[in-house]
Amino acid sequence: MKPWDVGLESVIRVEKVSLVGPGVLILTGPSSCGKGQVANAICKLLSVDQKHHLSMGEILRSSTALYRQGEFPAHLEADIEDYFRLSMAGMERENESLRSKVVQNLEGLSSYFKKAVDLDQLRGMDWLEYSTYNGLLIPNHWTEILLEHHIDQLLASNPRSTLILDGYPRTIEAAQHLIAYFKRVNLPILKVIHLSISREEMLRRATIRGREDDSIAAIYRRFEFYVEKVHPSIDYLKEVLGSDKVALVDAHQPVYETKGNGEKELDVKKSILRICVSSLRALGVPRIVIADLLATYEI
Repeated sequence: MKPWDVGLESVIRVEKVSLVGPGVLILTGPSSCGKGQVANAICKLLSVDQKHHLSMGEILRSSTALYRQGEFPAHLEADIEDYFRLSMAGMERENESLRSKVVQNLEGLSSYFKKAVDLDQLRGMDWLEYSTYNGLLIPNHWTEILLEHHIDQLLASNPRSTLILDGYPRTIEAAQHLIAYFKRVNLPILKVIHLSISREEMLRRATIRGREDDSIAAIYRRFEFYVEKVHPSIDYLKEVLGSDKVALVDAHQPVYETKGNGEKELDVKKSILRICVSSLRALGVPRIVIADLLATYEI
């Protein structure tokens, strides 16, 4: 105990802190590890505008929904017409591996869209939707176009934005593109938070949330993809950015409340807060400041 601590009670509370930006905080990890919930909580705790939280999964899902509603941005359609409007049959010369993957999934595509599907009928956006909801790899160029579009819009209104990006990058190639793109727009990567859970915990969480794209087969494919592709992309970021820029955080920190009948029930809010505390510590926020923030903010 320091001499000046004796008999003194703090009359100061830290009610607001913020990320030192502009820049980007990246949250990555396997599907169902809680990236979105943690990102939303960090936005509140670190005074980041919720509009500046970009979820790659949500970008993909909302893009396909807008396309179905005829509201896909006109200027974006023009930029990527060859990718999202051209039939998959027309991509044969450009990307044989992509065409081959589509052919392998024609039966699944027909089942998903509830009609017979062939290469002449299938559009790029159809494949994007099917891949998104079935845990398949989406071509890097497509995700790059959509992500750049969303970030460019934010930077146009506020060039010194502080962003939180979750669910991206997912491959080494995507990580390379992301680093190059952020350099081009002069937006540094502040930190990479790698949230980690086991395959069993991933399956349990996905089963509970019951999202449309959470079939057991898709969940297992996502975890295999995480091991084979996402994890190496995180290692790549560590090599390029430096190990101090990448922090591993245990995303399985359950808090249980005992009910009146003696049964234990998971307290999701407190569990998320535990993960947030670990994430804030990884960002260098002192424990005493974290305690003040948690007492101030309702998450």
